[in-house]
Amino acid sequence: MPLFLPVWRHFFPFKTGRWISCLLLATPLALSAQSLPGVSGTVASPAGPPVEFATVTLHRAADSVVVKTEFSDQKGTFRLEALGGRRYLVSVSQVGFQRYWSAPFNLTTDGITLPAIVLATSQATALKEVTVTARKPLFEHQAGRTVVNVADSPLSGGATTLDVLGRSPGVTLDAGNNLGLRGRQGLLLVVDGKRVPLTGEELASYLRALPAEQVQSVELLTNPPAQYDAQGGAGVIAIYLKKDQRLGTNGNANASYGRGEYGKFTAGLGLNHRRKNVNYYGNYTYVNRRDYARQEFDRQYAAQGGLPAVSGTIAGKRVLDLESHSARFGADINLTKASLLGLSLTSLLSQTNSVNTSQTEFNDAGGALASRNSSTTHQDIWRPSGSANLNFRHAFADSAAAATLTADADFARYNTTRTLALSTLYQHPLAASNLLTGDQLSELKIAALKVDFSQPLPRRARLDMGAKTTMVNSANNVVFLNNGAYNPSVSTNFNYSEQVRAAYANLRSAAAKTTFQVGLRIEQARIQTELAGERLREQNYLQFFPSASVQRTLNAQNTLALTASRRIDRPNYGQLNPLRSYFDATSYRSGNPDLVAQTSYNFDFTYTFRQKFSAALSYAQTDKPIVAVVQPAPDGGRQVVNRDVNLTTQDYYALTLTAPLEPVKWWTLYANGVFYYSRFRGNLAGTALDRQQPACILTANNTFNLPRGWSGELNGTFQSGEIWGFERAQPRGQLLLGLQRSFWAKQATLRLNVADVLYTAPIRSTSVYDSFTESFRLRQDTRVATAAFTYRFGSSKVAAARKRAAGADDELRRAGGS
Repeated sequence: MPLFLPVWRHFFPFKTGRWISCLLLATPLALSAQSLPGVSGTVASPAGPPVEFATVTLHRAADSVVVKTEFSDQKGTFRLEALGGRRYLVSVSQVGFQRYWSAPFNLTTDGITLPAIVLATSQATALKEVTVTARKPLFEHQAGRTVVNVADSPLSGGATTLDVLGRSPGVTLDAGNNLGLRGRQGLLLVVDGKRVPLTGEELASYLRALPAEQVQSVELLTNPPAQYDAQGGAGVIAIYLKKDQRLGTNGNANASYGRGEYGKFTAGLGLNHRRKNVNYYGNYTYVNRRDYARQEFDRQYAAQGGLPAVSGTIAGKRVLDLESHSARFGADINLTKASLLGLSLTSLLSQTNSVNTSQTEFNDAGGALASRNSSTTHQDIWRPSGSANLNFRHAFADSAAAATLTADADFARYNTTRTLALSTLYQHPLAASNLLTGDQLSELKIAALKVDFSQPLPRRARLDMGAKTTMVNSANNVVFLNNGAYNPSVSTNFNYSEQVRAAYANLRSAAAKTTFQVGLRIEQARIQTELAGERLREQNYLQFFPSASVQRTLNAQNTLALTASRRIDRPNYGQLNPLRSYFDATSYRSGNPDLVAQTSYNFDFTYTFRQKFSAALSYAQTDKPIVAVVQPAPDGGRQVVNRDVNLTTQDYYALTLTAPLEPVKWWTLYANGVFYYSRFRGNLAGTALDRQQPACILTANNTFNLPRGWSGELNGTFQSGEIWGFERAQPRGQLLLGLQRSFWAKQATLRLNVADVLYTAPIRSTSVYDSFTESFRLRQDTRVATAAFTYRFGSSKVAAARKRAAGADDELRRAGGS
């Protein structure tokens, strides 16, 4: 081990790497500690046979709070481990039987074996199928993650997945549609375990076209373990789509209509056929939405490069029509009792048509009119995408503690066809009008192959290992015409290729009061970019990404945890692609081929009280942070370009407070507050940057059980002013109301909701340089009233909750769990 420390310091010179070294050195201590005492027993039916896959739950005797849950095996036996010297009770449930409750007992340090448990047959289910009515809480705070149970929210009716993320605890969306988590940007987004290699407006368009009706849950991970890709310095957002667990043939149909300034319609159908050893499923959703965006810019240019100082305003409105078709088909087949083969196919076809009209005026330093023009921008964007996944899982023994092997093969394709017609009328000084037309085609392919192996070890330890290779290729071509004449200065092609090979090992262990986890992920990346057939850059590097965590239970009410990791954010093809995408006559988006990856060291120290209230202190240092900026275009004139650049460093400090409360039996409140401080340093456009500011993100979600079967939800979010590089954003927030009721034997559900009730979601920000300043205001069609209806048909019998061999999405969901 002493030989390891110099190597560690060589790769991780940051001084806090010593902290992680201490955790690595401490791991053998955890492995040598004794395991926790156990509560053992057997579960049988009245006729005598054992009951397999019964849900056995250990509760604290004082208040019935759940401590741990397991399943009985094929012999009906179970074992639950917990801290000794305390008083507990056990409950057992299974479909077709009455719930069993044991008498309270004291758990000694030697463990205890309960008398044989015989479940009584439930008369309520003896003659008919069981309908499950229990609902999960909308928000769950777990170790290292927050779970948003979208499917049970009244506010999900008629919403998009982007809407759901925007009101999740600690999640923000800026004017450039960049997602952030706890005041930081740089996220890994996965859908059913598959990486979505998009950012900014492209990612926002993808999430707008994915209706919330298809989403089961969202998980927010701030410090993920080594099983996850190292991409995502701010963490991981994992989206899980719905999968029907009912036996037999069944399905659901849904429709919703929302009205703001314009209408928004969604409809879908899902079918599922599940038998003992096979499950087939498929769904289709259609979305038709019209939205608007009112944009206002105030820009001031200092005299520079022979151009006089001017100030101006640009006011415009964009009307956007979105139509999308999304479908998902798949099958899960149990090849044997221990092996499962899964196949899934997904497709998303979205078409966006937008018309943007704007008026531009500039005045000289004396206030006299310098120029005036108006423009109209027509854009048609066609985005077909599809993916395929083949997965296999095998358990090497018929036991919950068996070694498992999983393998996944994925292929996805994202295409974009963008046509542009930008006409500009010059009113002062009077000049001939100009018509800029563009035809842009982008093709993105991503293929991934991974294998994971999990091996239980003695004394409550587990070793996870795996390897993964990912290949990304993007081909982009654009042709621009000015008044019908080819424009060679902005017409070209850009190609991007990325190969990442990774391997990881992660070790988990638990002693009487302490849980350890330590992992190392190694990734080799090779990135090539080409512009107009000539190679711009080639990068080939090997990097190490350690992660470690330790959790210490002080007593029944107090727990401490420390996590540390190193992560990376590689710019994707969209951020590197220098080809232009015009918004109007004065603004366009372009990538930056000089971007390099940002790396960060991340630390979290968390205190948990009574297993639900938590306070977390966080620190992160990011080298070469990637930030979105707006600045004068490099080719002169009065156009501005939106692009990403590297700054020098970002220092981030945060305090996160989480409090799930139940003021009264019919009212549940989930409160979350992130109080953070960011400092950016760098240099751009002749401006030295050293800016810092405290900020906060507050979320309060209230759920109510109302009379006559109704339930309600009241969600409020607030984000204070903050800085992000050269940009300073103003405070904003949103209030949402929702109602829900089930009827027709709980087969039908009606949801009513209103988003942004007070219309406080508009975005305002200012970017300041030594020679240029822009103030920006954006108002969108966010105040929307929606009615949504869902009907479930077919069998209502739910498959027993059992540890079936699952596909890669389930493995990823469980990754890092203890």
